[in-house]
Amino acid sequence: MIDGGEAIRKLALNLARYSGLAPLARPFVGGIGAILMLHRVTATPEKPNSVNRHLNIAPAFLDRLIVDMKGRGYTFVSLDEAIERIKTGGKGGQFATITADDAYRDNMTEALPVLQKHAAPITIYVAPGLIDGAVDLWWDVIEDIVDTSSRLTLTRGGKPTLIDCSTPGRKIQAIARLNAWLTLEVSEEKQGAALRELARSNGLEFGSGRPCALMNWDELRSMAAHPLVTIGAHTINHRNLKRLSEADARHEIGDVRRILKERLGEEPRHLAYPYGYASAVGCREVGFARGAGYASAVTTRHGVLRAEHAGFLHALPRISVNGRYQSVAHIRTMLSGITTPLANAGKMVVTI
Repeated sequence: MIDGGEAIRKLALNLARYSGLAPLARPFVGGIGAILMLHRVTATPEKPNSVNRHLNIAPAFLDRLIVDMKGRGYTFVSLDEAIERIKTGGKGGQFATITADDAYRDNMTEALPVLQKHAAPITIYVAPGLIDGAVDLWWDVIEDIVDTSSRLTLTRGGKPTLIDCSTPGRKIQAIARLNAWLTLEVSEEKQGAALRELARSNGLEFGSGRPCALMNWDELRSMAAHPLVTIGAHTINHRNLKRLSEADARHEIGDVRRILKERLGEEPRHLAYPYGYASAVGCREVGFARGAGYASAVTTRHGVLRAEHAGFLHALPRISVNGRYQSVAHIRTMLSGITTPLANAGKMVVTI
Protein backbone atom coordinates (compact mmCIF):
# COMPACT_ATOMS: atom_id res chain seq x y z
CA MET A 1 0.00 0.00 0.00
CA ILE A 2 1.32 3.45 -0.92
CA ASP A 3 1.47 6.07 1.82
CA GLY A 4 0.16 9.14 0.03
CA GLY A 5 1.53 11.58 2.59
CA GLU A 6 4.97 10.06 2.42
CA ALA A 7 4.93 10.13 -1.39
CA ILE A 8 4.04 13.84 -1.39
CA ARG A 9 6.78 14.64 1.13
CA LYS A 10 9.37 12.77 -0.91
CA LEU A 11 8.24 14.56 -4.06
CA ALA A 12 8.69 17.91 -2.30
CA LEU A 13 12.15 16.89 -1.08
CA ASN A 14 13.20 15.84 -4.56
CA LEU A 15 11.82 19.02 -6.14
CA ALA A 16 13.73 21.16 -3.65
CA ARG A 17 16.87 19.15 -4.26
CA TYR A 18 16.86 18.82 -8.04
CA SER A 19 15.65 22.35 -8.66
CA GLY A 20 18.69 23.65 -6.80
CA LEU A 21 16.51 25.56 -4.33
CA ALA A 22 17.78 23.72 -1.24
CA PRO A 23 21.48 24.60 -1.52
CA LEU A 24 20.60 28.14 -2.60
CA ALA A 25 18.30 28.57 0.39
CA ARG A 26 20.64 27.13 3.00
CA PRO A 27 22.64 30.33 3.70
CA PHE A 28 19.40 32.23 4.26
CA VAL A 29 17.11 29.71 6.00
CA GLY A 30 19.48 26.97 7.21
CA GLY A 31 19.48 28.32 10.73
CA ILE A 32 22.21 27.87 13.32
CA GLY A 33 21.96 24.11 13.78
CA ALA A 34 19.71 21.11 14.21
CA ILE A 35 18.59 18.51 16.71
CA LEU A 36 18.44 15.11 15.03
CA MET A 37 15.86 12.62 16.26
CA LEU A 38 16.42 8.85 16.14
CA HIS A 39 14.52 5.87 17.50
CA ARG A 40 16.02 2.53 16.45
CA VAL A 41 19.42 2.01 14.83
CA THR A 42 20.02 -1.55 13.66
CA ALA A 43 21.20 -3.42 10.59
CA THR A 44 19.00 -6.41 11.49
CA PRO A 45 15.48 -5.30 12.44
CA GLU A 46 13.36 -8.10 13.86
CA LYS A 47 10.52 -7.27 11.46
CA PRO A 48 11.99 -5.66 8.32
CA ASN A 49 8.57 -5.41 6.67
CA SER A 50 6.89 -4.02 9.78
CA VAL A 51 4.45 -1.12 9.58
CA ASN A 52 6.71 0.48 12.21
CA ARG A 53 9.90 -0.03 10.20
CA HIS A 54 10.09 3.72 9.66
CA LEU A 55 11.34 3.98 13.26
CA ASN A 56 14.56 2.24 12.20
CA ILE A 57 17.67 3.35 10.34
CA ALA A 58 20.79 1.31 9.59
CA PRO A 59 24.06 2.07 11.44
CA ALA A 60 25.78 2.45 8.06
CA PHE A 61 23.36 5.23 7.15
CA LEU A 62 24.00 7.01 10.45
CA ASP A 63 27.72 6.77 9.70
CA ARG A 64 27.30 8.26 6.20
CA LEU A 65 25.08 11.04 7.51
CA ILE A 66 27.55 12.13 10.20
CA VAL A 67 30.42 12.08 7.68
CA ASP A 68 28.39 14.18 5.24
CA MET A 69 27.31 16.70 7.85
CA LYS A 70 30.84 17.10 9.19
CA GLY A 71 32.07 17.61 5.64
CA ARG A 72 29.55 20.41 5.21
CA GLY A 73 30.68 22.24 8.34
CA TYR A 74 28.51 20.89 11.15
CA THR A 75 30.07 20.34 14.57
CA PHE A 76 28.49 17.58 16.65
CA VAL A 77 27.99 18.65 20.25
CA SER A 78 26.23 17.47 23.40
CA LEU A 79 22.73 18.72 24.07
CA ASP A 80 24.05 20.84 26.95
CA GLU A 81 26.44 22.57 24.55
CA ALA A 82 23.73 22.89 21.92
CA ILE A 83 21.55 24.79 24.39
CA GLU A 84 24.43 27.14 25.21
CA ARG A 85 25.03 27.72 21.49
CA ILE A 86 21.36 28.54 20.97
CA LYS A 87 21.57 31.07 23.81
CA THR A 88 24.48 32.80 22.06
CA GLY A 89 22.73 32.93 18.72
CA GLY A 90 24.78 30.14 17.16
CA LYS A 91 28.21 31.71 17.50
CA GLY A 92 30.88 29.23 16.46
CA GLY A 93 29.21 27.92 13.31
CA GLN A 94 26.50 25.40 12.51
CA PHE A 95 26.13 22.56 14.98
CA ALA A 96 24.11 19.40 15.40
CA THR A 97 23.18 17.27 18.36
CA ILE A 98 21.77 13.74 18.21
CA THR A 99 18.85 12.52 20.31
CA ALA A 100 17.10 9.15 20.54
CA ASP A 101 13.68 8.42 22.03
CA ASP A 102 12.60 5.40 24.13
CA ALA A 103 16.03 3.84 24.95
CA TYR A 104 16.10 0.99 22.44
CA ARG A 105 18.91 -1.47 23.12
CA ASP A 106 20.36 -1.05 19.64
CA ASN A 107 21.21 2.55 20.57
CA MET A 108 23.88 0.94 22.75
CA THR A 109 24.88 -2.07 20.65
CA GLU A 110 24.79 -0.61 17.13
CA ALA A 111 24.52 3.18 17.27
CA LEU A 112 27.10 3.85 19.97
CA PRO A 113 30.04 2.33 18.02
CA VAL A 114 29.24 4.70 15.13
CA LEU A 115 29.01 7.65 17.50
CA GLN A 116 32.31 6.71 19.15
CA LYS A 117 33.97 6.58 15.74
CA HIS A 118 32.98 10.21 15.16
CA ALA A 119 33.07 11.44 18.79
CA ALA A 120 29.42 12.43 18.32
CA PRO A 121 27.41 12.83 21.55
CA ILE A 122 23.88 11.54 21.98
CA THR A 123 21.01 12.21 24.38
CA ILE A 124 18.76 9.21 25.07
CA TYR A 125 15.31 10.01 26.45
CA VAL A 126 14.08 7.39 28.94
CA ALA A 127 10.55 6.63 30.18
CA PRO A 128 10.90 4.49 33.34
CA GLY A 129 7.47 2.92 32.85
CA LEU A 130 8.61 1.44 29.53
CA ILE A 131 11.85 0.15 31.03
CA ASP A 132 10.04 -1.48 33.98
CA GLY A 133 7.32 -2.95 31.77
CA ALA A 134 4.60 -1.01 33.61
CA VAL A 135 3.40 0.33 30.25
CA ASP A 136 3.54 -1.16 26.79
CA LEU A 137 5.15 -0.21 23.52
CA TRP A 138 1.58 -0.26 22.28
CA TRP A 139 2.45 0.41 18.63
CA ASP A 140 4.44 -2.83 18.59
CA VAL A 141 1.77 -4.73 20.51
CA ILE A 142 -0.98 -3.73 18.08
CA GLU A 143 1.15 -4.81 15.15
CA ASP A 144 1.87 -8.18 16.79
CA ILE A 145 -1.85 -8.74 17.45
CA VAL A 146 -2.78 -7.92 13.86
CA ASP A 147 0.08 -9.95 12.38
CA THR A 148 -1.12 -13.12 14.11
CA SER A 149 -4.75 -12.73 13.05
CA SER A 150 -6.80 -12.97 9.86
CA ARG A 151 -9.64 -11.11 11.53
CA LEU A 152 -10.26 -9.40 14.86
CA THR A 153 -13.29 -8.36 16.85
CA LEU A 154 -13.06 -4.93 18.45
CA THR A 155 -15.73 -4.16 21.05
CA ARG A 156 -16.59 -0.49 21.45
CA GLY A 157 -19.44 0.65 23.66
CA GLY A 158 -20.58 -2.95 24.04
CA LYS A 159 -20.90 -3.40 20.29
CA PRO A 160 -18.51 -5.77 18.44
CA THR A 161 -16.94 -4.67 15.17
CA LEU A 162 -15.21 -7.12 12.83
CA ILE A 163 -11.82 -6.02 11.48
CA ASP A 164 -10.42 -7.81 8.43
CA CYS A 165 -6.68 -8.65 8.72
CA SER A 166 -6.55 -11.25 5.95
CA THR A 167 -4.12 -9.55 3.54
CA PRO A 168 -1.06 -7.31 3.92
CA GLY A 169 -3.08 -4.31 2.80
CA ARG A 170 -5.91 -5.12 5.20
CA LYS A 171 -3.39 -5.51 8.02
CA ILE A 172 -2.06 -2.00 7.41
CA GLN A 173 -5.60 -0.64 7.49
CA ALA A 174 -6.36 -2.62 10.65
CA ILE A 175 -3.29 -1.29 12.42
CA ALA A 176 -4.19 2.28 11.50
CA ARG A 177 -7.74 1.73 12.76
CA LEU A 178 -6.58 0.22 16.05
CA ASN A 179 -3.98 2.95 16.52
CA ALA A 180 -6.72 5.58 16.18
CA TRP A 181 -9.01 3.68 18.56
CA LEU A 182 -6.35 3.34 21.23
CA THR A 183 -4.99 6.90 21.06
CA LEU A 184 -8.23 8.80 20.49
CA GLU A 185 -11.00 6.78 22.15
CA VAL A 186 -9.28 4.96 25.02
CA SER A 187 -7.96 7.05 27.91
CA GLU A 188 -4.20 7.08 28.42
CA GLU A 189 -4.48 5.28 31.75
CA LYS A 190 -6.59 2.45 30.31
CA GLN A 191 -4.56 1.69 27.18
CA GLY A 192 -2.77 -1.32 28.69
CA ALA A 193 -5.99 -2.89 29.91
CA ALA A 194 -7.66 -2.23 26.56
CA LEU A 195 -4.82 -3.95 24.69
CA ARG A 196 -4.99 -6.97 26.98
CA GLU A 197 -8.74 -7.24 26.55
CA LEU A 198 -8.39 -6.96 22.75
CA ALA A 199 -5.92 -9.83 22.78
CA ARG A 200 -7.92 -11.94 25.27
CA SER A 201 -11.23 -11.51 23.45
CA ASN A 202 -9.60 -12.72 20.25
CA GLY A 203 -7.98 -15.76 21.86
CA LEU A 204 -4.44 -14.43 21.69
CA GLU A 205 -1.58 -14.65 24.16
CA PHE A 206 -0.48 -11.29 25.48
CA GLY A 207 3.12 -11.08 26.61
CA SER A 208 3.88 -9.51 29.96
CA GLY A 209 6.93 -7.76 31.31
CA ARG A 210 9.29 -5.22 29.80
CA PRO A 211 9.93 -5.17 26.03
CA CYS A 212 13.19 -6.94 25.19
CA ALA A 213 13.91 -4.33 22.50
CA LEU A 214 14.60 -1.73 25.20
CA MET A 215 17.63 -1.39 27.45
CA ASN A 216 17.35 -2.51 31.06
CA TRP A 217 18.45 -0.44 34.04
CA ASP A 218 21.93 -1.99 34.21
CA GLU A 219 22.49 -1.15 30.55
CA LEU A 220 21.18 2.36 31.06
CA ARG A 221 23.55 2.85 34.00
CA SER A 222 26.41 1.77 31.77
CA MET A 223 25.27 4.19 29.05
CA ALA A 224 24.83 7.02 31.54
CA ALA A 225 28.48 6.62 32.54
CA HIS A 226 29.69 6.91 28.93
CA PRO A 227 31.28 10.30 28.12
CA LEU A 228 29.29 10.68 24.90
CA VAL A 229 25.90 9.86 26.44
CA THR A 230 23.41 12.12 28.20
CA ILE A 231 20.27 10.60 29.69
CA GLY A 232 17.15 12.70 29.31
CA ALA A 233 13.57 12.21 30.51
CA HIS A 234 10.68 10.99 28.34
CA THR A 235 8.11 11.35 31.18
CA ILE A 236 7.31 8.42 33.48
CA ASN A 237 4.88 6.43 31.35
CA HIS A 238 5.12 7.85 27.82
CA ARG A 239 1.59 9.28 27.99
CA ASN A 240 0.04 11.83 25.67
CA LEU A 241 0.31 14.75 28.08
CA LYS A 242 -2.49 16.79 26.51
CA ARG A 243 -4.92 13.98 27.31
CA LEU A 244 -4.03 14.02 31.02
CA SER A 245 -5.32 16.17 33.86
CA GLU A 246 -3.07 18.98 35.05
CA ALA A 247 -2.05 17.00 38.13
CA ASP A 248 -1.22 13.87 36.13
CA ALA A 249 0.69 15.79 33.45
CA ARG A 250 2.75 17.59 36.09
CA HIS A 251 3.46 14.25 37.75
CA GLU A 252 4.62 12.69 34.47
CA ILE A 253 6.91 15.62 33.67
CA GLY A 254 8.21 16.43 37.14
CA ASP A 255 8.47 13.18 39.09
CA VAL A 256 10.39 11.40 36.33
CA ARG A 257 13.40 13.51 37.33
CA ARG A 258 13.39 11.97 40.81
CA ILE A 259 12.90 8.44 39.47
CA LEU A 260 15.77 8.72 37.01
CA LYS A 261 18.04 10.19 39.68
CA GLU A 262 17.23 7.26 41.99
CA ARG A 263 17.85 4.74 39.20
CA LEU A 264 20.82 6.31 37.43
CA GLY A 265 22.38 8.61 40.00
CA GLU A 266 21.81 11.90 38.19
CA GLU A 267 18.81 14.11 37.64
CA PRO A 268 18.02 14.66 33.94
CA ARG A 269 18.32 18.20 32.59
CA HIS A 270 16.46 17.61 29.33
CA LEU A 271 12.98 16.38 28.38
CA ALA A 272 11.37 14.95 25.25
CA TYR A 273 7.58 15.18 25.12
CA PRO A 274 6.02 11.80 24.21
CA TYR A 275 4.72 11.89 20.62
CA GLY A 276 5.58 15.59 20.47
CA TYR A 277 3.01 16.60 17.85
CA ALA A 278 0.32 19.28 18.16
CA SER A 279 -2.30 17.06 19.80
CA ALA A 280 0.18 15.85 22.43
CA VAL A 281 1.99 19.00 23.59
CA GLY A 282 0.98 22.64 23.78
CA CYS A 283 1.51 25.75 25.87
CA ARG A 284 0.36 24.06 29.08
CA GLU A 285 2.88 21.25 28.79
CA VAL A 286 5.70 23.63 27.86
CA GLY A 287 4.93 25.61 31.00
CA PHE A 288 5.06 22.44 33.10
CA ALA A 289 8.46 21.50 31.64
CA ARG A 290 9.85 24.94 32.29
CA GLY A 291 8.46 24.93 35.82
CA ALA A 292 9.93 21.50 36.54
CA GLY A 293 13.41 22.93 35.99
CA TYR A 294 14.49 21.36 32.72
CA ALA A 295 17.16 23.16 30.70
CA SER A 296 15.40 22.15 27.47
CA ALA A 297 12.51 20.19 26.06
CA VAL A 298 12.05 18.88 22.52
CA THR A 299 9.01 18.15 20.38
CA THR A 300 8.73 16.16 17.17
CA ARG A 301 7.85 19.28 15.15
CA HIS A 302 9.96 19.44 12.00
CA GLY A 303 12.44 22.27 11.81
CA VAL A 304 15.98 23.58 12.05
CA LEU A 305 17.17 25.70 14.95
CA ARG A 306 17.32 29.48 14.73
CA ALA A 307 18.73 32.14 17.03
CA GLU A 308 15.17 33.01 18.06
CA HIS A 309 14.87 29.61 19.76
CA ALA A 310 16.78 31.10 22.69
CA GLY A 311 13.36 32.23 23.83
CA PHE A 312 11.74 28.81 23.28
CA LEU A 313 14.13 26.33 24.89
CA HIS A 314 11.25 24.17 26.10
CA ALA A 315 9.62 23.87 22.66
CA LEU A 316 12.48 22.96 20.34
CA PRO A 317 11.93 21.29 16.95
CA ARG A 318 13.89 18.34 15.60
CA ILE A 319 14.81 16.77 12.27
CA SER A 320 13.57 13.19 12.21
CA VAL A 321 16.16 10.78 10.82
CA ASN A 322 14.02 7.74 10.06
CA GLY A 323 13.52 4.87 7.70
CA ARG A 324 11.20 6.81 5.41
CA TYR A 325 13.95 9.23 4.43
CA GLN A 326 17.06 7.06 4.73
CA SER A 327 18.91 9.18 2.21
CA VAL A 328 21.73 11.63 2.86
CA ALA A 329 20.33 13.81 0.07
CA HIS A 330 16.93 13.98 1.80
CA ILE A 331 18.47 14.97 5.13
CA ARG A 332 20.64 17.56 3.38
CA THR A 333 17.48 19.10 1.96
CA MET A 334 15.81 19.15 5.39
CA LEU A 335 18.89 20.72 6.96
CA SER A 336 18.91 23.45 4.32
CA GLY A 337 15.88 24.85 6.13
CA ILE A 338 13.71 24.97 3.03
CA THR A 339 11.35 22.28 4.35
CA THR A 340 10.84 24.00 7.71
CA PRO A 341 8.22 26.53 6.50
CA LEU A 342 6.73 23.97 4.10
CA ALA A 343 5.98 21.63 7.00
CA ASN A 344 4.79 24.36 9.35
CA ALA A 345 2.39 26.61 7.44
CA GLY A 346 5.09 29.11 6.59
CA LYS A 347 6.63 29.36 10.07
CA MET A 348 10.41 29.69 10.13
CA VAL A 349 10.77 29.58 13.92
CA VAL A 350 9.06 26.34 14.85
CA THR A 351 7.96 25.90 18.46
CA ILE A 352 4.50 24.50 19.21
